[in-house]
Amino acid sequence: MPESTAITGVYLSATADLDALYGDALRLAARDVVLRHPDQIERPEEVRFAICWEPGEDAFAPYRNLGLAMSVAAGVDALFAHPGLREDVAVARVRDPHQAELMAGYAVHEVLHHERGFGEMARNAAQARWAPVPMRAPGAVQVAVLGHGTMGRAVVRGLRAMGFAVRVACRSLPEDRLEGVRYLTGPGAVALAAEGADHLVNVLPLTAETENVLNRALFERLAPGASLVQIGRGEHLVEADLEAALDSGQLRGATLDVFREEPLPATHRFWRDARLRLTPHVASDSLPEVVAAQVVETARALRDGQPLVYEVDRARGY
Repeated sequence: MPESTAITGVYLSATADLDALYGDALRLAARDVVLRHPDQIERPEEVRFAICWEPGEDAFAPYRNLGLAMSVAAGVDALFAHPGLREDVAVARVRDPHQAELMAGYAVHEVLHHERGFGEMARNAAQARWAPVPMRAPGAVQVAVLGHGTMGRAVVRGLRAMGFAVRVACRSLPEDRLEGVRYLTGPGAVALAAEGADHLVNVLPLTAETENVLNRALFERLAPGASLVQIGRGEHLVEADLEAALDSGQLRGATLDVFREEPLPATHRFWRDARLRLTPHVASDSLPEVVAAQVVETARALRDGQPLVYEVDRARGY
């Protein structure tokens, strides 16, 4: 293979070994797309792209010819906010349909956990106490979903498949609307979706408009004793407002998969709150073969001066 046809990239992460996770799949997918650890880069000026997960503060500094930073995660807010990433560098992200299915399964599981009282039944079982928990018809249960991107669409489909009544707050009215789902758009969509809902599932991207969206005012719109499933971004949640809603009984419980600080510190009070179900940012993940295929496609497009299919709109933030 002539050297001129190859394009060189670098793994940039302060918290994960991206080569261990995706390297084998990338090497199988292409020989002309070469990825290396930073300490293996002899000529930084040859690096044209990076695949990223939580890159360090100075991670981008050596690579003056960088044209693309591609996130292996669905969220790109950390890249947009990174002080070392130039504004002229394109930002892209992996879009894994299986990741959306995994996210939907997580969301449906947690809504069912709260709705069917599985936590209460587990506590009863630990005391050898036979106590059936009342149940409702799924169609009588209102679930509000915030966000209707790739992940949100899958979550809505999963909830409808279980028979729940669903309202969704979305940026624009989708063409592939589902029967039995109420789609809400415009500035008041989030508040309207939450009004009287029994369960609230957050799958929003993080933007200036959505930061701190899970707050006291929104919780007060929910039905008393509602539950929260937070699988968006940690910065969406006002933690003190969540605790106040739990203390007042406005929320009976919450599932949190994302946090403002990750890993969640061992000293954080959330660990000791029995009303919370905590998971370590595992609601979904990208499969290595999908990551490899999309990284290769995007890197080749960058090399060849073609449009980047997986590029993210900086103006919108997602």
